[in-house]
Amino acid sequence: MITLADANRVIAAAIKKAEEIKVPMCIAVVDEGGNMVQHVRMDGGCLGSVDISLHKAYTARAFNCTTKELGANSQPGCQFYGIHVSNIGKIMIFAGGIPLKHDGKIVGAIGVSSGSEVEDVSVAEAGVAAF
Repeated sequence: MITLADANRVIAAAIKKAEEIKVPMCIAVVDEGGNMVQHVRMDGGCLGSVDISLHKAYTARAFNCTTKELGANSQPGCQFYGIHVSNIGKIMIFAGGIPLKHDGKIVGAIGVSSGSEVEDVSVAEAGVAAF
């Protein structure tokens, strides 16, 4: 289970990384059911990235993999081609969504958006490391 305290700790670490790289981010943490526990839009974070960060977190939890992995497997000719239009448009195949694990079990996920792929992933990884 991801508590609000857990989510706040994850987000605080992600914010610290975002500040280090000087990219304001939108950061979401969801629970085991893919429901939002906490979300923050840093000052200057892209407005469009609010939904993207939430959907990245949801996607990472719904499919138990990073959104980067899912994106790689959803290109034309791949097994999950077209998956991004499923689930009422909630599926995000951009990098920046990573599952959160406790004792080897996926209990939620983080989703980060507003930067480049590398920036989003590095901020998400900082949040994962704090979990």
